[in-house]
Amino acid sequence: MGLIDTHTHLDSFARRGELPAILQRSVAAGLEGMVAIGTDTDDWTLNLDLARENQGIVCYTVGLHPCNVGADWTEHVAQLETFWGRARPLGSPNDSTGAAGPAVPPYLHPVALGETGLDRFHLPKDPAEAEKVFGWQKAAFTEQLVLAKRLGCPLVVHSRNAFAECVAMIDAAGIDWGKVVFHCFKEGPLEMAELMKRGGYGSFTGVVTYKNAEPVRAAALAQGLDRLMIETDAPYLTPMPHRGKPNEPAFLRHTAEYCAGLFGVSYERLAEVTTANAKRFFGLARE
Repeated sequence: MGLIDTHTHLDSFARRGELPAILQRSVAAGLEGMVAIGTDTDDWTLNLDLARENQGIVCYTVGLHPCNVGADWTEHVAQLETFWGRARPLGSPNDSTGAAGPAVPPYLHPVALGETGLDRFHLPKDPAEAEKVFGWQKAAFTEQLVLAKRLGCPLVVHSRNAFAECVAMIDAAGIDWGKVVFHCFKEGPLEMAELMKRGGYGSFTGVVTYKNAEPVRAAALAQGLDRLMIETDAPYLTPMPHRGKPNEPAFLRHTAEYCAGLFGVSYERLAEVTTANAKRFFGLARE
């Protein structure tokens, strides 16, 4: 059983012509698939093309990342809805977006909406400007929650220094929590308990391997192996022993090996469970 990187950013590798080598190393490291995450209009079509060119290995999501939200966020979210409608699977009826568009094979349809959410860490230093930008983030997140509920699709949430606010907004939107994952979970067991009582998920990056990440490890253990998903968030958050270098999907193996020790199971068992969880959450079994 191979691993699935449930959250990676391939656009920078592709634009530098590095992706063939990146994918080759990932397969050699034991990966069987990865989810290329959408963050803005300039990577949605790129990720679709990568899925087309690497069928069975790459799938993708579409979303507007909170750090890419600006004054023109309404235009971007509108394009998101149109893109999703165009990329509906072969044989499916027109979805509730009302966009007919050309149908595509199932492996070319987005597997989730996101990443979207809230980010206080990267706000402008000026308080008035920060308040304005955060207001845009909340408005853009609200609209994407409405769309995710209408589509009934999985939702990938980015939450940095805004966990409680993200949870409250998802609650208010009436989203099916069983389709919600907080990627790169960096909070502790108390926050994980809030997700679990709602039925949501947290997925874990190489941060879990860092010496100062005891609360993150406690959160992973609180969630349990049977709900665990792992990711690289490449090219960021490189796991030990490569911390300080650019991350890539192949390094997911280090996170998996560390988590196998954390949960007291074999690497093979860890891979089996996390891959099954990823396929179930993102609906990859249909491919």
